Amino acid sequence: MIQSSFLLNLVLLFFLESVTEQSNTGRILADILKQHEEEPKSRIDLLDEYDFIIIGAGTAGCTLANRLTEIPEWKVLLVEAGGRENFVMDIPLLASFIQFTSANWKYKTVPSNTSCLGLQNAQCNHPRGKVMGGSSTLNYMIYTRGHPKDYDAWAALGNNGWSYREVLPYFLKSEDMTIPKLAENKKFHSTGGYLTISHPPYRTPLAEAFVESGLETGQNIVDYNTDTMIGFSFLQNTLKNGTRWSSSRAFLHPVRMRTNLHVTKMSTATKILIHPQTKEATSVQFTRGNKRHVIRARKEIIVSSGAINSPQLLMLSGVGPRQHLESLGIKTIQDLAVGYNLMDHIALGGLIFTVNQSVSLKTSSILNDPSNALNYFSYHKGPLSVPGGCEALAFYDLKDPTNPHGYPNIELLFEGGSIVSEHTLRKGFGITRDLYNAVYKPIEKRDTWMVLPMLMRPKSKGRVMLRDRNPFHKPLINPNYFQYDEDLETMVGGVKKTIELSKTKGFQKFGTKLHDIPIPACKKHVFGSDDYWRCAIRHLTFTIYHLSGTCKMGPKWDSSAVVDPRLRVYGIKGLRVVDVSVIPEIPVGHTNGPTFMIAEKAADLIKQDWGVTINNYSDELN
Repeated sequence: MIQSSFLLNLVLLFFLESVTEQSNTGRILADILKQHEEEPKSRIDLLDEYDFIIIGAGTAGCTLANRLTEIPEWKVLLVEAGGRENFVMDIPLLASFIQFTSANWKYKTVPSNTSCLGLQNAQCNHPRGKVMGGSSTLNYMIYTRGHPKDYDAWAALGNNGWSYREVLPYFLKSEDMTIPKLAENKKFHSTGGYLTISHPPYRTPLAEAFVESGLETGQNIVDYNTDTMIGFSFLQNTLKNGTRWSSSRAFLHPVRMRTNLHVTKMSTATKILIHPQTKEATSVQFTRGNKRHVIRARKEIIVSSGAINSPQLLMLSGVGPRQHLESLGIKTIQDLAVGYNLMDHIALGGLIFTVNQSVSLKTSSILNDPSNALNYFSYHKGPLSVPGGCEALAFYDLKDPTNPHGYPNIELLFEGGSIVSEHTLRKGFGITRDLYNAVYKPIEKRDTWMVLPMLMRPKSKGRVMLRDRNPFHKPLINPNYFQYDEDLETMVGGVKKTIELSKTKGFQKFGTKLHDIPIPACKKHVFGSDDYWRCAIRHLTFTIYHLSGTCKMGPKWDSSAVVDPRLRVYGIKGLRVVDVSVIPEIPVGHTNGPTFMIAEKAADLIKQDWGVTINNYSDELN
């Protein structure tokens, strides 16, 4: 109801304002609509053959499409299952609303008896972008790179070229840092790239209190996108002028006039055609409308469809675990561990604190006040500019708590509201009505804040499998959360740290109090005990949308590897995977930033492999 009434009011507001010749809002609306006219158009008259075909216009696909078409003689086709972005998707506060549109694949995990117990059918929802920009059009726009140890570990596994020293230049290549103090640090930041990074132009007093609580408890304020992550920070976001800066807006809009880039939207790839004798990937089969197309690739097919769709497409094409494929009647062309190594960052989703002042982000109040819409569309400021309500974070190494240069195993993600502040959050995460009504409905009218204690270095790993041979059926997703008890214990430590912060002076000036109505299924444990929090975590297991690892990168001797360190699929000519699925071990932090880096580096690898002399960006910066 909130979504429908808001959008209706928004349209009426635009109409009334735009008919006034002197209306600033009308001019802003015209500018917004013009920005989305700059998205590359979907081609009707496709060629029979391209040099490169990229499957998936998400973070990696958009970046690759930009970089590969820098070579004028290369013709590139970008295939996307979803449609175009629209201006509502650009409004940061409405991030959770987009999950209820056709821009979301709307995946669910298989039912579990150890996690997601308080969610519908004991299944976690896994939103994935089905739209230009992919999940960068759905996410909460948080930009983190990870810790240097993450990438040095990749290299130590046999992935030559992927150490922190070697990947840092590719983070810098994309970046346009607009936070002045951070931009001064030339070792770790750069300006002039396609990807704009900024702070939101609005901040609640509660976010200030969160950062103050870190200082009060002896922590530092840090720039977590350097080599030191332990500490507190306001978020660095993929925002430009208070609006979402998706991979499509960043990397495709500026190159929309390149004649060697063709895009086909609403086009679902169903199979990669691979010659069974030569094992060469030759063509991509996709469906657009009711018509099947087969387009040939002269040089390479690049799968950039994400941690769920990339393994699904490979397996449908005969590349994957032989026993699994043959059980479904799919002929195995190359036996590889596709779909294994599934990793994610998860959090407890119901750790809520009430306050006695009107200082939080309550979506209904924000959307019902027309001045907020006017402020946002006129100046891109105000509470609508806060990405999904997320405002700050803290990284801790609970195993080495006094080391300011530690290796984080927990992130505390601060929100200036909570699941009672926006009904779409409850529905988006899939909390059962009975649990919500019993625990959270009594505080719906209260001002609240929430922290998501997030597991950073999970030991537990899951798997993606095909449901059947039908490419339009969703695959089976088993994240296998809490396979290891250590993961659960680390999250309990994050809960305790959050409660400690809530008692600081900065929060207590707002009368902060832990919401203590217990989850009904956890009442057998004393509220606040470790056993209670273990139970709560198993019931309100929230994904942070960082699915990764299902087409693992590794050296030739690693039997679990799907692609080599140049991201070429083992045993198949002319086929690469370039996206978050190639990650061998999930980095500390949010995975959208690392995906940009992977695509930037992959573009150079591809150019090198096809004899193109490239500017050695790494040498320039070192």
